[in-house]
Amino acid sequence: MAFPIHRLRRLRNDPRVRAMVRETRLAADQLVEPLFVVPGTGARVEIPSMPGQFRLSVDELLRECEASLAAGIRAVLLFGIPEKKDATGSDGYAVDGIIASATRALKRALPDLHVIADVCLCEYTDHGHCGVVRDGKLVNDETLELLAREAVTYAEAGVDMVAPSAMADGQVAAIREALDAAGHRDLPIMSYSAKYASAFYGPFRDAADSAPAFGDRGAYQMDPASRKQALREVDLDIEEGADIVMVKPALAYLDILRQVAERVDVPVAAYNVSGEYSLVKATAARGWIDERRAATEILIALRRAGADIIITYFAKQAAGWLA
Repeated sequence: MAFPIHRLRRLRNDPRVRAMVRETRLAADQLVEPLFVVPGTGARVEIPSMPGQFRLSVDELLRECEASLAAGIRAVLLFGIPEKKDATGSDGYAVDGIIASATRALKRALPDLHVIADVCLCEYTDHGHCGVVRDGKLVNDETLELLAREAVTYAEAGVDMVAPSAMADGQVAAIREALDAAGHRDLPIMSYSAKYASAFYGPFRDAADSAPAFGDRGAYQMDPASRKQALREVDLDIEEGADIVMVKPALAYLDILRQVAERVDVPVAAYNVSGEYSLVKATAARGWIDERRAATEILIALRRAGADIIITYFAKQAAGWLA
């Protein structure tokens, strides 16, 4: 019996050939590093549920971002943990709030760093929900006013991009209108368009002290069993003016990521979230998997599925691996 002519191993035997024919490429400039900022000075507190990640005061944030730039990471996504919280999350849109202050410091010290600010209120409200709450429910349209105000505050502080994540209906349109009216017509919006109500956010809520005080976020974040609504959310955000759309979480939603990437003609971001990061860290710490190989495989999978941009806590490590 004749052996088949087609031997696919011919393109696998030599690592140089494997590299030549590789279809999916991963580079440091495709990665965005999320960072958590707190008030005060000299604070660098490791987050127990996220090994290797820290709550950083602004002075420590500057050191961290300087190291990120040196490693090849050119963009960061900032989340703030304020000193005080209230019912409307006022620190989120205060001129001297934690993210506005951190942004001004970063742009003075590291002008080449691309600073993206998350626009939401869950870290700043005393109830942990993403906007105005009345009678136990999020009030959508009043929340839009505060999100727009927050985005303008960050733009005035010097951010290079805003990233609304509250999943409030109409948030992109409200923010675009407010930014344009304030003279920030060229500031791009990266919208958390398909953001699911996921169990994989647990470590983030620990890091940002943003767990809901009651109920959950299922009324405004997406049902994990829903696919068609994700596509509608993406379409609506683009109609409202989103420059980049995002799928979050990433790893458990590769099917959604792929469908979005094939559907739209704007860049697509994927958020490799805290729970995905911590699962790798925890299993690697026990010697059950190879951390570098597992993390790299996840990032490549996101690129292969269609992500142009990957937000990941592995960013600095991955940049070192790619160097």
